[in-house]
Formats: sequence, C-alpha cells, structure tokens
Amino acid sequence: MAATLDAFLNSYAYRADGIRPAVRTVVHQLTAAALEVRRIINQGPLEAEHRAKRGSNGQGDDQKGLDVLADRIFLDACREAPVAAYASEEQENAQFLDETAPVAIAIDPVDGSSNIDTNISIGTIFSLLPGDLPLAGVPGSNPAALFLQPGNRQIAAGFFIYGPQLALVLTFGSGTHIFVHSARLGTFVQMSESPTIPARTQEFAINMSNYRHWDDGVRLYVDDCLKGSEGPREKDFNMRWNASMVAECYRILMRGGIYLYPGDDRKGYRNGRLRLVYEANPISFLVEQAAGAATDTVNRILDLVPESLHQRVPLVFGSAKEVARVSRYHTEPSLIAERAPLFGHRSLLRV
Repeated sequence: MAATLDAFLNSYAYRADGIRPAVRTVVHQLTAAALEVRRIINQGPLEAEHRAKRGSNGQGDDQKGLDVLADRIFLDACREAPVAAYASEEQENAQFLDETAPVAIAIDPVDGSSNIDTNISIGTIFSLLPGDLPLAGVPGSNPAALFLQPGNRQIAAGFFIYGPQLALVLTFGSGTHIFVHSARLGTFVQMSESPTIPARTQEFAINMSNYRHWDDGVRLYVDDCLKGSEGPREKDFNMRWNASMVAECYRILMRGGIYLYPGDDRKGYRNGRLRLVYEANPISFLVEQAAGAATDTVNRILDLVPESLHQRVPLVFGSAKEVARVSRYHTEPSLIAERAPLFGHRSLLRV
C-alpha cells in the first residue's frame, strides 16, 4: 500500500534537524485547513456568498467571498502551529504570530478564484521559509522582512488542488511528491511515483488574447509553435489555458508542457502579474524538484531576491528544454538554429 502523508511527514521529521518537526506540524495544520476549504467549495452554488465579489485586496485584485474566508481558515490554522509570521495575497501586510517559532509561511489562499463559479479546479499555494534567521539590518518589528529571502531559501513548498480529487503537491527539496486524499481512509495517500517533467514538450499554456501586448520574444516563440510541423519547430503543438495556475502546474507535472505568464505592455503588467513570494517561488521550487525549470523569461526565479512582499514577476515554467528555449528567444533570437530565414519575419497572428 502507498505511504500516507502522515508516514511521509514522520519519516521527514525523524531525520531531524531542529526545524523539521515544526515543518511537519505546519503541513499537518495546512492539510486540516485545506479539507475545510474543500468542504466549502463542494457546496458549489449553494454558497453563493462565497462567489460574490467582496471588494479588492491591497494590490487592487478583486476579492471574492471565498478568498477572504479561506485566508481566515489558513490563518487560524497557522496560529495553532509553530509559525513565526504569516503573509497572504489577501492581506496588505504580513503579521507576526509567534516570533520565537522557526517557520514563516507565505500563502495564496485561493489561486484561480476567478473560476470559482465555473467548476474549474482551483487551489491553495504555500511557501515555507526560515522564520528565525538573524537577517542583518532587519528590524525585528517588521515581519515582512522574513519574506524578502530568495526562493532558494525555501524549506518547503506546495499546493492543494481542489479538483476531481483533492491533492497535495509537496516538496522539501528532495523531489516533488503528490498525495491524493482518500475519503475511504480519511487521509492523504502518496501516489506511487514522484513526477518527473519531461525535458521536451509539444504543449504550451498561455493567454493568447494578450498576443498584441507581448514582447517580441514571446510572440516569436508562440508564432513558431503555432506554425507546427511546417514551421521551424517541425512539430505540432497543443495549446492550453484555464486561468488557474495550480491546474496548469498539475497538468505539467503529470505529462509535461510549458506555462507562460509574461509581462506585457498593458498598464500594470510590465513586470508580470504573479507574485514572486507566494506564487512564483513555491511553484518554481516544485517544478525544479520534478526536473523542470522556471524563469522570469530569462533569469531563474529561485535566485531572485524579493524587494517587497507583493512584488510581481513574469513566470515561465515547465519542461526544462522548452523553458531554456524561451530564454534564448529573449536573449539571442537570431542564433536559434531552427529559425530558417523563411520564418524570420512572418507571423500567423497580425497586430
């Protein structure tokens, strides 16, 4: 029988350094909170107030009732765990919970909330960071400082996906692991194999409606994919997009692919729209631990040092060779061997 999440966490904590038992407790609390969020989601149209707009968060994004409620549920769960500080997409400022605790958590309580009323998979993304670092020059009264660490300092990261199954995708930095909730057993059970993202792919995910706003590198890459077997890539691609990053990431973990959410020339989109600390960093950690790659179109996401809690960033992740190709389209498009002169100045989409 496959291992349960409890057994996996106990094994992780048994090989103990000082922080591992605390991380195990935090993950336990998050799973309990996710089960409560799933129960609410499963009410569907019976809980109309959770689909209703409730205003906007501190960054100007629309908030729905479920965003606010899920944030409260996860915050309450973290109050019962050894969490030093809590940062959320739904709150403008981070807050201290227990300054003596060793773990800080950054969370997007509901990723894909625009899909709440369309029955598409949504999720919760989280990042666990050291919460007791003696960061030079950082005043102890500022909890946001704990989250201005590069993603390569993450202790753990994961997401829950509320889809046909409730699943947890989790990494502690030694592979990416997937657990599916078993209603019969009342617990999460590990899938038999950890995912490995194939280095090559023939599937990409991007919001094509923004084509006219993209930089040339993104347009060039997508144009070449769309030209299919007759174009410079010499193979046909499939395209996906459902505006739920956890669903996109889960699909890529299962069968490969590449996801692109670039910056563009629209007002407020120049630096992308996804948040570095609690969206791009945890997703990138998970993807890299599954043999994939993640960049801001050029630079490795996990090496970026956040300048602010809600900093936005472009994000490209998935099959490693395809992610590297996107970087080359931005830094040296004229040197890409597959681009014959025939295709150098033509586009399937006009602007």
